[in-house]
Amino acid sequence: MRIIAILFSFFIYQYVVAKIKLPALISDRMVLQRDVDLKLWGWADRGEKVTIRFQGKIYQTQPDADGKWFVTLPPQKAGGPFIMEVNELIIRDILIGDVWLASGQSNMETPILRLVDRYPEINVSNNHMIRYYKVPTQESVHEKDEIASGAQWYSAIASDVLKWTALAYFYAQEAYSNTGIPVGMLVASKGGSTIQSWINQDHLKEFPALIVNKKALTSLENAALDQGANKWHRTDWDDREWQTVTVPSRWNETGLDIKGTVWYRKDFDLPTSMEGRYAKLYLGTMVDSDSVFVNGKFVGFTSYFYPPRKYDIPAGILKSGKNNITIRLTANANDGGFIPDKPYKISNDEIDVDLKGTWKYKVGQDLNQLEQSKKELANIQSMGSGLYNGMINPLCYYQFKGVIWYQGESNAGDSNYGKYLKALITNWRAELKSAELPFLLVQLPNYTPKSIKPPFQSTWGLIREAQLQTALEVPKTAMAVTYDLGEWNDIHPLNKKDLAHRLFLQARQLIYGERLVSAGPVYDNMKIEGNKITLFFNDTGGGLRSREGRLQHFAIAGEDKVFVWAEAVIKGNTIIVRSKEVTNPVAVRYAWSDNPEEANLQNKERLLASPFRTDNW
Repeated sequence: MRIIAILFSFFIYQYVVAKIKLPALISDRMVLQRDVDLKLWGWADRGEKVTIRFQGKIYQTQPDADGKWFVTLPPQKAGGPFIMEVNELIIRDILIGDVWLASGQSNMETPILRLVDRYPEINVSNNHMIRYYKVPTQESVHEKDEIASGAQWYSAIASDVLKWTALAYFYAQEAYSNTGIPVGMLVASKGGSTIQSWINQDHLKEFPALIVNKKALTSLENAALDQGANKWHRTDWDDREWQTVTVPSRWNETGLDIKGTVWYRKDFDLPTSMEGRYAKLYLGTMVDSDSVFVNGKFVGFTSYFYPPRKYDIPAGILKSGKNNITIRLTANANDGGFIPDKPYKISNDEIDVDLKGTWKYKVGQDLNQLEQSKKELANIQSMGSGLYNGMINPLCYYQFKGVIWYQGESNAGDSNYGKYLKALITNWRAELKSAELPFLLVQLPNYTPKSIKPPFQSTWGLIREAQLQTALEVPKTAMAVTYDLGEWNDIHPLNKKDLAHRLFLQARQLIYGERLVSAGPVYDNMKIEGNKITLFFNDTGGGLRSREGRLQHFAIAGEDKVFVWAEAVIKGNTIIVRSKEVTNPVAVRYAWSDNPEEANLQNKERLLASPFRTDNW
């Protein structure tokens, strides 16, 4: 009796807990954004009342017709830890602070474990006021309401810190040391991902090749389903419109040219003496696999062609009068069906019921249609939005201080990158319901062996240019220049600490309103004067400087578009560029290569100038 009582209590507990469900993000150790309206959400049984208790106040709501509920909390001041109660659920150790959404590809998710040798202080990290959550990878052709399961919030104490990603850790430390405000880092990234996979379909309409053919997708999904699953075996199923066929027979003998699944149904009568009796079912041999139901009850299955089908019909299933047998038959070719000259009957000591003869049938799944639909969507893996659907859309009710975007390597050479990046910013601001949500961009670092040849084309240069133009043209965006922080032989450079410092320097000016110089010189315009070109800059700060020695990595070209290395000299807040090899110059490029590590133009604040070109060749 004690065991029964325990089990009963367990089932009652499961039933109560199942009434309400919270998103994975709303859990112990979470960080909520300060000073903004906070929207909390979840799911509940219809009619279930939802009560939230937080900071001495009570908020109530009910789920809508789809079972989803929302509660808006007024802006909260930074602090914590706090406890929140949602009905019977208790969420502990909550902080209120600044929450950052960090996204991109592998450099955003570089594990901190790789950096321990370089930064031994990681091993003794002891900061409970910064938190981290890694959104599990989930790709989908449909927009998801919830992220994949399996993740949780971690703080930056020594026992948890090795679960962090590197840039998120150093950025959180930088932010907390400057503001004293709790920090939450929500990382949604995937190595090798392209930017278009992070943009929803509505914001990719300019790029037809990235749009999923919804009609073909619907056809694919329908073809992938067995239309009769969980339905056509029921005793009360209306099969009057089904076609008829003689059993035994093969599909290719009766004109049924499919491979896949066909459902068969047959009604038969039994005398009163068979009511509730045990019987044996003989179904010869079938091609390939079958599942069998009698009066809606599953009685057996066989997974391949050869074995004879002999199934028990347990006592209590058969009844007097009308009975039904339903078979779900699946074959990998168009030769499915029933093998002749085999027994097809129900039998016990009293009676044999012959099952040969006329049956009704209907196709549940045609694999030929599935293959055709797959051909129409052959490029579905290269279409856009998959990571947005699975990893960003589920976050759309969470509130953020800003976004950090570190991606571009997988789009190297893509002339549309600037358009994609602007579309992503517009998309996320709309979906996260924050029209001026700040974006901090990481410009691609230096990579690959340094070239001694003058610049001509650079795929990484084009991405850096697109990133710079986006930061200049889109309000509330800023960019960190990093071409001195990379490693020529490692696409995943380890110096994420200096990168975090540069990013938060941008945040201090852009978001926190500090009056400081946060960026290096940015090319503005030029003036051609005989055999030289004068370059003018913005964001010169305390003045133009060379990081060390003479200026490096400037090139100049004439109308022949052939670049040669040039002499570059600082004159006030301008730079004079010339070369003896080019008497009538028309264009200049600076740091225009995949690895411009030696480029050294900066301002007095020691912030590097972004790479640039004055041409559009």
